[in-house]
Amino acid sequence: MNDTTSEDPVPETDPDRDPNHYHLRLYVAGQTTKSLAAMTNLKRFCEEHLAGRYDIEVADLMKNPQLAAGDQILAIPTLVRRLPSPLKRIIGDLSNTEKVLVGLDIRPRADQP
Repeated sequence: MNDTTSEDPVPETDPDRDPNHYHLRLYVAGQTTKSLAAMTNLKRFCEEHLAGRYDIEVADLMKNPQLAAGDQILAIPTLVRRLPSPLKRIIGDLSNTEKVLVGLDIRPRADQP
């Protein structure tokens, strides 16, 4: 049994071959307010900025806490961008769209040229 769930279990593109495809893993701990907010914000963010180019995997650490060691998760909720490389982590409920865009390298920081 796989203890992770996927919001989009069958990606339409092969993420290993498409450099523009985003594979995101969201670490949560049950159905807390912050976890639910992070899931809602992530789905909204992906539909607005990555439509058709992403898949989301949700890892519930209440069901499978050993998953935290693999991506060195120290706080929850944490979003991990596994693809494209390099791996990136964003901690929090993902309510700040600008921070998420910059954190995932979709938009450069305002102070960079």
